[in-house]
Amino acid sequence: MTIGSSMSSGYCSLDEDLEDCFFTAKTSFFRSAQSKVPAKNVTQTVEEEKPEPPTIQEIKQKIEKYNAKVTNCLLMKLNDDGTYTGFIKVHLKLRRPVTVPAGIRPQSIYDALKEVNLAEMTDKRTSFYLPLDAIKQLHISSTTTVSEVIQGLLKKFMVVDNPQKFALFKEMRKDGQVLFQKLPLTEYPLYLRLLAGPDTDVLSFVLKENETGEVEWDAFSIPELQNFLMILDKEEKDKIQQVHRKYERFKQRLQQTLKEARGKPG
Repeated sequence: MTIGSSMSSGYCSLDEDLEDCFFTAKTSFFRSAQSKVPAKNVTQTVEEEKPEPPTIQEIKQKIEKYNAKVTNCLLMKLNDDGTYTGFIKVHLKLRRPVTVPAGIRPQSIYDALKEVNLAEMTDKRTSFYLPLDAIKQLHISSTTTVSEVIQGLLKKFMVVDNPQKFALFKEMRKDGQVLFQKLPLTEYPLYLRLLAGPDTDVLSFVLKENETGEVEWDAFSIPELQNFLMILDKEEKDKIQQVHRKYERFKQRLQQTLKEARGKPG
């Protein structure tokens, strides 16, 4: 299965003619509360005060400042109710194969308008790798959460994997280093884009596997697990060959050195 150039451009799940479209997925995820263990020798815990949400006037000023730096037509637009819409780009950096319906045609504008879920039209599944570092441009609202962005991306590419397998990261560059920070599901990506400005070298968004430190194997299907075993087997063989080649070269150099040493007069 191949993905054409259309994967690296376009808004939402529709075409550019539908300029008012943005993801408004209704589903949500439950996040387990993280227990906070108080540190030793601390007698009082002071909770960090959350900043007050910006006023409409402040948002308007930030949008004007943002749009002044935009070098293309991807401007932010303020609505009468204080919400705003704009664009973000998401880099897809997935190292594992994704699961998609087998034998399904790409989604058309008609399907998107009628909210046709092509993934539900067949029970057949297949796995393949998305192109490394593919880019998807999304037109979203200030109320669109990270959770909804992830679900919207998966729906666009007809990926039927559990959304909890994926996470959205913000990528930042500082002192010549590239830093990644995982975003909570309730974060608003467009607000982060507004604060950082339109320069993607300052801030960009990346969709990656949700590395939690412990793999939840129950979330994967049998074909996915079989694919992982095949991939691991191939990687193991490649590593073994690399080690063999490394020590073979080392052995040859030692033998050559010994040969030259024996040929020298004593």
